[in-house]
Amino acid sequence: MVRNFVSTAIQNETSLQVTEQRKIIQKAQDKVYRFWLDLVRQESSHRVLVEFKNLFIHLLDASNPEIIQAFYEIIISGDEEEFVNTIKRSCYILINNWAAERNHQAIQQLVMEVFSDSAIQEHTSSMTLNRLREWIENFIKSKDYEELKLFASRYEEAEEKHWSDRYTSYLLVHQYINIKNSPEQREAARIRSQQLKERFKFDLAMYTARSNSPLYKNENPKNPTGLGDEVLKLIKLIVVKRGQFSYGNLANIFLEQTKELRYEDFKQSLQKYLIYSVDNKDCVEALHIKLSKKLQPIYQEHNEELVNDAILLRSCKRVVEFLTTENHKTPSSLFVLLLSQGHPITLVIILLKVVLICKPIRTYLEGCLADLIQYYLNYPEEECQWVVNFLEILKITFVIYDDNVQYNLLKMKNSLKEESSTINLDAYRVFSQLMAKKESNLEADLNTAVPLAGNSPVYVNPFDTTGSNADMDFNPFAVEVEEIFAQ
Repeated sequence: MVRNFVSTAIQNETSLQVTEQRKIIQKAQDKVYRFWLDLVRQESSHRVLVEFKNLFIHLLDASNPEIIQAFYEIIISGDEEEFVNTIKRSCYILINNWAAERNHQAIQQLVMEVFSDSAIQEHTSSMTLNRLREWIENFIKSKDYEELKLFASRYEEAEEKHWSDRYTSYLLVHQYINIKNSPEQREAARIRSQQLKERFKFDLAMYTARSNSPLYKNENPKNPTGLGDEVLKLIKLIVVKRGQFSYGNLANIFLEQTKELRYEDFKQSLQKYLIYSVDNKDCVEALHIKLSKKLQPIYQEHNEELVNDAILLRSCKRVVEFLTTENHKTPSSLFVLLLSQGHPITLVIILLKVVLICKPIRTYLEGCLADLIQYYLNYPEEECQWVVNFLEILKITFVIYDDNVQYNLLKMKNSLKEESSTINLDAYRVFSQLMAKKESNLEADLNTAVPLAGNSPVYVNPFDTTGSNADMDFNPFAVEVEEIFAQ
């Protein structure tokens, strides 16, 4: 009994010591965070970078002895994990503030130049400084630093070191949905991801505009995609689908018709909705079998209940997993099946249809795409070109279906009339417009999409059977879109 009492007393004392140590570290961290927040708001980025290097690499800060003491307390605690948390959150405090000021150069210098300082490799007579630099080296080799580097390159830069650089907006998703990350890191990742999406959206609109404009006929417009010149044909094919029977309208009809369904019946309707309008018969049959096998057993305990938003969200989440990655590490069997058989656009459209009936699922989808990118990260682009094509088609399709971008087809008046039931896409030009943009100069640039000399464009709705478009006898759904990028 005495022995148990002593053991319990020792455990309690140890627990109190750990708790007290955590309080000391937390108090020291709060001082460090406040220091950076005040400094970045008051001083130039050059001064902030000098102070950052002095503190985190040289352990010097003669101007603020309170901060150097707080930093010492974090280091001498011996808790490397808390040190990493400190340096990460300090970095994201600076990144958020500089991003708001569009000071991308300072962000790049912080991430790439400060952490490449040769002093990090130097051994000194100070045990504390040596421990600090050892931890810095470990941090540089960690996933945390890899995540930090996603903020380093400016989105205006065209040079890419790796094919995955084009999908940084997806790779950032895990950072801003992970509640274990600091608020600063999550906010920085969310903003950066959105910036990259908006930049791609704008670049794609500019590319389509300038590709159709006589003002740029002697230039080679910058193509922001990895699909080459075929991207214009792909855009036309996707825009053709945005008429009366667009996927958006189909989604609204589906949601309206399934409001009062039991969940068991809803799953059957969901399966039919997802494969509706898939042209390839073999593909339809394979999808029907595999989706039925996957959907039928999920959430059976809710089969007799009416569908609600919660079960819709959970079901769409599972569908996204079936189509991308079920374990968030390796590609799903459906993903491999569709892409290996040359049906990337079929997979993209099914994923789009999922998002159109459940908008919140888009972030989860992007997280799954990030998992897939991580899986293929070590593959050369030529060895996973089918995956790259899928990602490019998905990016373009989701841009075209975005609320603040409008893509339309313009038919040239002197173009020959179509001889068959299939639309002649060469007779059309793409007109793109960004909607509700604050930056007026962006809209001005986009308005340079003027018709070719001597040809007057006429806006055409491919599904309109009245008025000036009544002579257009074609079936846009007969266009075979799978052949373009089939690998």
